[in-house]
Amino acid sequence: MTIELEYSSSMNGASYLLFELKQVVKLKQEGFSIEEIRRKVVDENLFQFENRGRIKRTLPSVLKRAYVIDSNLASLMTNGSIEISKVINLYAIMKTDLLFFEFMDEVISEKLHNDDYLIEKKDINLFFEAKLEQSEKISSWSDINIEKLKRAFMQVLFESGFLKSRQSKELGHIIIDEQIKEYLNRIGDIRYVRAMGE
Repeated sequence: MTIELEYSSSMNGASYLLFELKQVVKLKQEGFSIEEIRRKVVDENLFQFENRGRIKRTLPSVLKRAYVIDSNLASLMTNGSIEISKVINLYAIMKTDLLFFEFMDEVISEKLHNDDYLIEKKDINLFFEAKLEQSEKISSWSDINIEKLKRAFMQVLFESGFLKSRQSKELGHIIIDEQIKEYLNRIGDIRYVRAMGE
C-alpha cells in the first residue's frame, strides 16, 4: 500500500498509539481486511477507549500506520520486545506523517548527530516557523492547531524514549535493534533509521 505523503495535522488526534497499532497489526496478520478490522475495532472496542468517538478520530491514522508495516516488521512487532515495538511504531508514524518525519530528520537527528542533547521550545518553534513559510497548507492551520501539534510531537518523543521524562528537555538515543536497521536498509528505508539519530 503506497501512501502519497502530504502535510497533515492528524497527529493531533492520534499521536503515539502503540497499543492500538499492535491490535490492528495482529488482525492484519490474521488476514482480516481493512473493512473487517475497522468493524472489529469499533464493535469490540479493541482500543479500550472510554469515549467511542475517539475511535473514529484515531482509527484512520492507526490503519494507515498498520499498512506500512510489512509482514516481517509485523512479526517483529508482535513477537519482539517493547523496545522493538516502539521503534517500529516510530517508523510507522514517520512513514505516514511527513511533517513529523521532517521534524525527526531536521531537528532530532541533527541534534543527536551533533551531540546536542537539549530540545528546547525555540527548536520546535523555529522548525514550525520555517514550515509555515515553506508550505501554504501549514500556514493555513490555526495557531491552536499548531500548538497542539507541537505538544503531540513532544509526546511521541517522550513515549518513544527520546526524552527522559514528560517535562524533560534532555534528549537521549534510543536503542534500535540491529535486525530492524538491517531490514530497513534492505527495503530502502534507511532514512527513517537516520532520522531516529543513528
